[in-house]
Amino acid sequence: MRMPRIRAALVALCAFAGVAATPSALADGGSINFRVVKAGLVIGGSAGTGTLVFHGRPYHLSIGGLSYGFTFGASAINFRGTVSNISRPSDVAGVYAAGGLGAAAGNAGAGAIVLTNQKGAVLSLTGHQSGLIVAADLNGLAVTVR
Repeated sequence: MRMPRIRAALVALCAFAGVAATPSALADGGSINFRVVKAGLVIGGSAGTGTLVFHGRPYHLSIGGLSYGFTFGASAINFRGTVSNISRPSDVAGVYAAGGLGAAAGNAGAGAIVLTNQKGAVLSLTGHQSGLIVAADLNGLAVTVR
């Protein structure tokens, strides 16, 4: 009777150790902010720069992207937020995709979005948009760490 309990305890211990050793369990996070300028007429483009702060150290980012759909005008968006599920700064690099619907006129536009790249990095962002733009499009955003 004692052997099944020991076996069950060993199985539970191995399962716990396996979960604790997975990459997501070892993942960390940081803060991120960047500014993106977007312009377009049906096909749009965006470019920007920003900073990732990971373990107290800043890392410079380059942002670029394309959008397709109904896009008319130009705007600047200041994003700030957190990044999670990363083990090193380079995990932030990659392509993030999203569908969007929005408008901005003058200095009035705000929103929030959560994006994930192919490495599993999760950006949780809030932003303030200014300019004159109306958009209902699909966006691809490429982030590189410089």
